[in-house]
Amino acid sequence: MSPASTKASTVVGADASAPAADSRVSPGGPGYRRMSFALFLAGVATFALLYSTQALLPLISGEFGVAASDASWTVAAATGGLALFVLPMSALSERFGRRAVMTASLAVAVTLGLLVPLAPSLGVLIALRALQGAALAGLPASATAYLAEEVSPKALVTAIGLFVAGNSVGGMSGRVITGWVAQEWGWRIAVGVIGVIAVACAVAFRLLLPAPKHFKAGSLRPRVLGRTVRDHLSNPLLCRLYAIGALFMTVFGGVYTVIGYRLTEAPFSLPQGIIGSVFLVYLVGTVSASTAGRLVGRLGRRGALYAAGGTTAAGLLLSLAGSLPLVLLGLVLITGGFFAGHAVASSAVSKTAAHGRAQASALYQSAYYIGSSAGSTVGAIAFHAGGWAGTVGVGLLAVLGVVTITVFGTRAARLQRRQLATAA
Repeated sequence: MSPASTKASTVVGADASAPAADSRVSPGGPGYRRMSFALFLAGVATFALLYSTQALLPLISGEFGVAASDASWTVAAATGGLALFVLPMSALSERFGRRAVMTASLAVAVTLGLLVPLAPSLGVLIALRALQGAALAGLPASATAYLAEEVSPKALVTAIGLFVAGNSVGGMSGRVITGWVAQEWGWRIAVGVIGVIAVACAVAFRLLLPAPKHFKAGSLRPRVLGRTVRDHLSNPLLCRLYAIGALFMTVFGGVYTVIGYRLTEAPFSLPQGIIGSVFLVYLVGTVSASTAGRLVGRLGRRGALYAAGGTTAAGLLLSLAGSLPLVLLGLVLITGGFFAGHAVASSAVSKTAAHGRAQASALYQSAYYIGSSAGSTVGAIAFHAGGWAGTVGVGLLAVLGVVTITVFGTRAARLQRRQLATAA
């Protein structure tokens, strides 16, 4: 791990010294629980809104008379909007503060969430979802940068893991609630209910999140921002972490976009409420993300990524079975592996970046959500062409990419140690 991992984030265009590590909060310290719960709620709102239509795609397809690949754009547009705007929003957070940007982003996103159920056509629905994703772009990178500045380095993986755990709870609750509500009153009411829940989370987030103590405002100069981004993209470790995040999310986006279609077909033929309840397996992601710090402590970062990739691949293969219990077990493994891998990779980005942590995190989030959009779209196309086996094939190729990149990183680290030993 880079020695810079022990330094606080600096703003764009400045190399500020970090405050003493013991001045930042840690588990058991004052404000830690409040901070963690506030960002947990932000994570809940983000994923609940971002994927509010995913479990409802069969119903959306039915209402508008479109195929899975067309309906999947209601998910891909939201994640694509987030991917495009996360870097500009991170720059705004460097100038105006993490808390201010996160609050504004949630306010716009929840307002759009209340408008989504009123969409008169698929095109309008996709446009609203794209705007909602762009609004939510202020959350992910700003949250990880906020934690990197306010939480002690030793507790950072755990703190970010709790934020990711909020993502998993939001994704789970959003899909479960929409499934049962839609079964009785349709997908529009279901999406509206998620919007109301997100409003409550946004209000509680703003009331609970402590004011930052270690933030220093930076500049919005495009040239300085460009230099910071260029520095991050020239860092081989950061680029590997970005690719790993994108590939993990390709698997996850494809699986959960398509699974509803598979479960409505024979031999399962499940009703919408039961399909929504399948997303309770997200609870596994809550546990795996929040314990990612311990996994890294035992296996190291690369060992944890190997374990996450292997678990995800095993889940994909199990999901090919024609037995519902085996399919559910496969989803459990996919979910646990994905959230563990995501928590490990995203926390490693925050620790590795020597400066401009918000931009480093933004680039990770951009790659991550590009992976989500690609997974949603390609997974749906593969399902249309080859059934569930096609979607699984896409997922296995993505996991192979994760393992290949991690192997390359392991060899690069060994070579670097040998060179340092020789020089010494």
